[in-house]
Amino acid sequence: MSRIRVMMADDHAEICGYFEGIVSREPDMEWVGSVRSGAAAVKTALEVKPDIVLMDIQMETRTAGITASRQILAALPQTKVIILTILEDDDLLFQAYCAGAIDYIIKTDAAGRIVASIRNAYSNQLILRPEYAEKIIDELKRVREEQHSLLYSLNTLSRLSNSEFEVLKSLYQGLSARQIAEERYVSLGTVKSQIHSILQKFGLKSVREVVRKLHEINFEYIVDAMPRG
Repeated sequence: MSRIRVMMADDHAEICGYFEGIVSREPDMEWVGSVRSGAAAVKTALEVKPDIVLMDIQMETRTAGITASRQILAALPQTKVIILTILEDDDLLFQAYCAGAIDYIIKTDAAGRIVASIRNAYSNQLILRPEYAEKIIDELKRVREEQHSLLYSLNTLSRLSNSEFEVLKSLYQGLSARQIAEERYVSLGTVKSQIHSILQKFGLKSVREVVRKLHEINFEYIVDAMPRG
């Protein structure tokens, strides 16, 4: 029976030595080397074609391991990447999963947990840890809500008249209704009527709520992309 070929990328030699000792004691596993950077991990993986790469996230850069994982998996789709970490940083782990990592190991995990993760990854029997599955679901919900908010806001912006759109830009810049009236050479009543229409179209009760929503969708970056004819 062929053995599971394991390599590791971590910028601490003693940690690599610790994991090498664990893997080398297993009769069904073979240690095929370790490197100290993400760039070296890509180069070595392409040479030795491991079954499993144990990948530290933070090496020469904060996300070097994530970048290296993405590159390795693009070139070697049969290889499995298991992320190594000291702390369960939700943001970095989420990025790692998005890059294609199949599991993560805390560097202080017991030897049994480490070899089990390697075997499960190799045999495609991995079940996502319940605690992290919940975190991923929450993150996907957050992304979905942001996308919905953006689409809803863009749709509302497209329904504003040219005058309302200009008033909205002035409100976003912090101008009062009176200042807008003076700037646009119209009556205060006209501006207040336009503000009332803007609030109705957004389904909100105050200018402050509208401005807050515009900040959420980075209004200043999309205003130039909104064609006004």
